[in-house]
Amino acid sequence: MAASEAFRAEPGPVGVVPSEPGGLLDVLSVAAVVLDGAGRITLWSPQARELFGWSAKEALGSYAAELLVAEEYVDLVLELFAKVMAGGDTWAGVFPVRHKDGSTRLVEFRNMRLLDEQGGVYALGIACDEAVLRGVERDLALSVPLVAQSPLGLAVLDTDLRYVLVNPTLVRINGLSAERHLGRTVREALPFLDTAVIEASMRQVLDTGVPLLDQFAIGRTPADPGRDHAWSGSYYRLEDPGGRVIGVALSVVDVTDSYRAASAAAGARKRLDLIARASVTVGTTLDLARTARELADLVVADLADLASVDVLDSVLEGSATTAPGPATGQTLFMALAVAASYETEVVRAADPVGERTTYPAERLVSRCVSTGRPALVRHITGADLGHISRDEASAALLAEEGAHSYLAVPLTARGQVLGVLGLLRTRNPLPFDHDDVTLAGELATRAAIAIDNARWYQHAADTALTLQRHLLPHPPPQVAGLQIAYRYQPAAAASGIGGDWFDAIPQPKDKTALVVGDVMGHGVHAAATMGQLRMATRTLADLGLDPARVLRHLDHITTGLDQTIATCVYATWDPHRSRCRVALAGHPPPVVVRSGRAPELLDLPAGVPLGTGGLGGAAFETTVLDLVPGDRLVLYTDGLVETRDDSLDDRLDLLLGLLADPHLPLEATCDRLLAALRHPDAADDVALVIAHVRPYPPNDVATELI
Repeated sequence: MAASEAFRAEPGPVGVVPSEPGGLLDVLSVAAVVLDGAGRITLWSPQARELFGWSAKEALGSYAAELLVAEEYVDLVLELFAKVMAGGDTWAGVFPVRHKDGSTRLVEFRNMRLLDEQGGVYALGIACDEAVLRGVERDLALSVPLVAQSPLGLAVLDTDLRYVLVNPTLVRINGLSAERHLGRTVREALPFLDTAVIEASMRQVLDTGVPLLDQFAIGRTPADPGRDHAWSGSYYRLEDPGGRVIGVALSVVDVTDSYRAASAAAGARKRLDLIARASVTVGTTLDLARTARELADLVVADLADLASVDVLDSVLEGSATTAPGPATGQTLFMALAVAASYETEVVRAADPVGERTTYPAERLVSRCVSTGRPALVRHITGADLGHISRDEASAALLAEEGAHSYLAVPLTARGQVLGVLGLLRTRNPLPFDHDDVTLAGELATRAAIAIDNARWYQHAADTALTLQRHLLPHPPPQVAGLQIAYRYQPAAAASGIGGDWFDAIPQPKDKTALVVGDVMGHGVHAAATMGQLRMATRTLADLGLDPARVLRHLDHITTGLDQTIATCVYATWDPHRSRCRVALAGHPPPVVVRSGRAPELLDLPAGVPLGTGGLGGAAFETTVLDLVPGDRLVLYTDGLVETRDDSLDDRLDLLLGLLADPHLPLEATCDRLLAALRHPDAADDVALVIAHVRPYPPNDVATELI
């Protein structure tokens, strides 16, 4: 253990270092007594009065042996006095002394001979209460080895925060000798630590007297410059027995092992939490782009400062992906998502979402998908930016933002590589490590399953939509006595393509059949079934049958299909008689809009859905309507009016209100209905047909009925 000569204090006017009351000598209360050659007391200090009880007036001139020594010890005292006065060795020891109150006390003495200028001989006795002295000695005997051998790093600093004592343990912790500590401030001795915080803590303790315990710090010292250590430090104010502040004590313990264990446990909990959140926040829909955004948003919250999700263009095209293998040629990607943990222009360094980009084999994302293994660059150099960034401008932007660590992990599902998750750190000072690689790989694998499901679903939905659009009629032909407008709108991607259809079929004798149907279910099966029913309906319509008979035939056909249920409204228009015949098969009723009257929801026999076998022979019924030029007939599927949150009656009332203007052009009327009634995320598709009755023949010349 090493210490400076004394605690520092401001010098007095003549260079003397003053000592405030309450020091060690004050604690000991050392008494001084001087005897002449005859043994009479000639000098008597105030401390002597405190120790022995006699005042100076009472003591001066008295023989010390008579005043202070019990009778049985007088001869011994005189013998010892004679040896000291004869010039013998200084005598030291414990001797029983009589107090003024009559008690006997043990006193520690130091006795020595003094000479004055004339050669006169005196005896000086320095005395201290033996119990007090033994207590101080015990304290020193305990404290000195305790400090020197303590497993804690201990230091004492004066009020200027300069080291005055350091123990061997602190020397080992800091990797500096005691000499390089003493007389220096923490800032001077340990500039490699966060000294501003340390000194501020010490100053606070000096000012307030309130200890600061378990102050945590991380850093590197010359003792182990290659790795970070963690310490727990406590600060205490030091005061002398009189209450004067003389400095601050510091105790330090190295808690690196426990810190690393706690950090590892916290990191594991964080990783588990992130994986748990991924299971509920990534892949919430079967939308490919949304799934990619969910993944990017998740990782920038805890793992990276910038994230991008790119998939192979072949995946989006529905081509079969291949297992990882050697890099060959160039790779075509499409960017699905980009996210940052803070507002920054660095997102412009990533490929714009929706853009297709081709990269050579040496680019890290290409290497990642070709090998199926992560690509980690712990510390990015200028050369690395060329393999990470999309172009020179992006490389410059990344360098300016401080991108210092990069990680790319493959999006692998069912043994196939779909794309890559790219991660960058700019503000997070730590480089990606192997734990991060493991975590990112786990997140990427989970997300890849969702992305694979979404892309196959998207492919199936696109196939169904293509099939459905192919099966639906193109713009309807001009038919006798009618102007027709129609709309078809598929369901939201997450819900899948349904089986709604519509048709306008010319019949013999200038008649027209109008059909709107809805096959229950979604996907390719519903679209294919819809195509079968549409073709069957066109065939039956060509026979000119009554609507009810057509529905009975369709019911029989539908029953023969695999567990298919459908609804349908079938109407025929005869322009020569201005007559419409309508039948329903479990379908929403049409609306008729007549000139000068409010729109009306037709009250028709509902019939039963197709595919139920007529429910024991229940008949479909035909209703006859007379329509005049200017009237309109509106046919639709339930996707237009049914929602989860509103009552059907309210929605039908809204439909009637939107049709209240019979002079609004047909196309504008279709747009108005869809805009007001249709939600972008609707779970069902919609088919809509509006037929406007026109004069027939157009030139108002009567034509013989055929």
